[in-house]
Amino acid sequence: MSESIKSVEKLAIQGGPKTKTTPFGTGKRFGMEEVKELVEALEQNTLFYHNGDKVKTFLSDFNSIYGVDYSVAASSGTAAIHIALGAAGVTVGDEVITSPITDQGTLVGILYQNAVPVFADLDPHTYNLLPESVEARITPRTKAILVVHLAGNPCDMDAIMTIARKHNLKVIEDCAQSYLTEFNGKLAGTIGDYGCFSTNDFKHISTGDGGIVTVNSGDEEDYRRVHAFADKNYQRFGGAVNRGLSYLAPNYRMTELQGAVGIAQLKKLRGICDRRHANGERIREGIAGVPGVHAHDITRDSWSSYWFYMLRVDESKLTCTRDEFSAALAAEGIPNSAGYIPTTVYMSEMFQNKQAYLGSHYPFELSDAEYGEGLCPNAEEILRTAIVLRPNEFFTSEDIESMIIAIRKVALAYAR
Repeated sequence: MSESIKSVEKLAIQGGPKTKTTPFGTGKRFGMEEVKELVEALEQNTLFYHNGDKVKTFLSDFNSIYGVDYSVAASSGTAAIHIALGAAGVTVGDEVITSPITDQGTLVGILYQNAVPVFADLDPHTYNLLPESVEARITPRTKAILVVHLAGNPCDMDAIMTIARKHNLKVIEDCAQSYLTEFNGKLAGTIGDYGCFSTNDFKHISTGDGGIVTVNSGDEEDYRRVHAFADKNYQRFGGAVNRGLSYLAPNYRMTELQGAVGIAQLKKLRGICDRRHANGERIREGIAGVPGVHAHDITRDSWSSYWFYMLRVDESKLTCTRDEFSAALAAEGIPNSAGYIPTTVYMSEMFQNKQAYLGSHYPFELSDAEYGEGLCPNAEEILRTAIVLRPNEFFTSEDIESMIIAIRKVALAYAR
């Protein structure tokens, strides 16, 4: 990682030697531990969560890890967020403030409740909600703040919770990418009113698909409301099932097969997160101070489990564009993507046309929310200048060092 790279090594994209010539480390996510749990699930002669033991055990184990009394299983992370929104009382015409850099799964539940997403701007280096922007977006219609702990990096939850309590708002945490992430000694997902997790195949642990909602009030009635909202508003406590419906709720039940795999996966969670943390921290340290490169800042007093690593390119200090930097890095043998998502979610066709349902502008017509370019300038600039790396728990120390060397090599070659 010497500065001499600048003078002695030509970039691979220009015909020079390639930095990474060996394969990256790989490994198996699933093994006989999952097989054992699946066989036991099948031997129960039921795969329905209420009649079997696997989902119950999965949640009990999860609660022990997270130090919560209550959680509810779901069919997906998207479902988990919808469940939390429904239990929080988000309803027709309400507004929910959230991040403009996220997956559609964060937004689906808002619109299914016929509420309206409102987008606050982000910190340019942590990529998480700016508290002052959140507060500036609050209107009399605002019902909740849906924070997104992007890439394993937590939001500033002290500031978010202060704003929420001041304005009597619910706080829902999207922790899909942030298992075991900590803010100020507290686990993400346990700080707001509800925490929402995903167990699809593109998260720290996988059950194929699935999700979890933590109920952080510790209140049993709150838990019953969340539990029912995940199951058509049926009350499955005690003996007979209460099917008396008072309002609409979806069917987002987790199966015993998902729960079985989850039991085995949870036993691996700490090791996965620790390794990803170490990899991400090494990259952050290794590229600190490199000209034209902004490392991914971690929120103060926090611990990140790095679902991915997103750095930013400062084109004013380089003789290349972000896309050229990305291409040069790929030529060095380092897979990466230019940007995380193509554009802020509010610039997508659905928001530009204000059409959640075909042939209708409902529920957008219930709000004054607008979605034009420039709404969240920091978020737009993040996406324009970002490069995403995806080191995982199977990468070796040598793999991580190669990534650092390649980033430094490209940056120094293009430095003004």
